[in-house]
Amino acid sequence: MATAKFKIKKGDEVIVLTGKDKGKKGEIIRMITAKSRAVVQGINMVKRHTRQTQTEEGGIISKEASIHVSNLALIDPKSDKATKIGYKFEKDGTKVRISRASGEAI
Repeated sequence: MATAKFKIKKGDEVIVLTGKDKGKKGEIIRMITAKSRAVVQGINMVKRHTRQTQTEEGGIISKEASIHVSNLALIDPKSDKATKIGYKFEKDGTKVRISRASGEAI
């Protein structure tokens, strides 16, 4: 099974469209392309009971769980709102992601 290709990437600033964290913004920490999911900083926080190890402290730890990519939208750099993503080729031949709302390069 081939992994899907996504228009959002690690390091992008995104907004949550649905769910308990609707309207919250954060940066993508990790992409899980095989499952079409992303881990976003400060979004979809869950508590995990962990055992103490030599390197880590034990106890109840809050961490980010993954969220499906369809529930995320990239933030437009101009208007600071959700936008769709398109592609454009520059004069020198490089492919650039653009915001569909403002036409601005991302």
